[in-house]
Amino acid sequence: MLKTIEQSVHFAASAAELYDIYINPARHAAITGGKVKISPRAGSKFSAFEGMLSGEMLFTLPGQMIVQRWRSCEFYATDLDSILMLRFVQDGKRGRIDMVHANVPKQDFAGVTRGWEKYYWKPLRAYLKHAKR
Repeated sequence: MLKTIEQSVHFAASAAELYDIYINPARHAAITGGKVKISPRAGSKFSAFEGMLSGEMLFTLPGQMIVQRWRSCEFYATDLDSILMLRFVQDGKRGRIDMVHANVPKQDFAGVTRGWEKYYWKPLRAYLKHAKR
């Protein structure tokens, strides 16, 4: 059974900067702590966490949206790829990321749900707190 994860998270940075952090390989790697391959070009491959996450860029709207075909190493070979949609919204002085992660397989749902906070949102907050921007 496929499931959907929805999260909205505020950060002490502009929406445009949050988009740039995610789409820039060096900045993305500074958050995740591992090598990242990513490009805004539709059709390009991406990977993070030493290949534990991988997929393809489907669509980007600079500063506003990223859509990826996405899978983790916990997906079975027979599982469909999930679809990750990140929307970057300016909300007053803070930026917000609205995340919808659709078609997550049942066996990885809990791990992916917790993983967003543990491997992205919490490290992103620490990065923003200490980064020279």
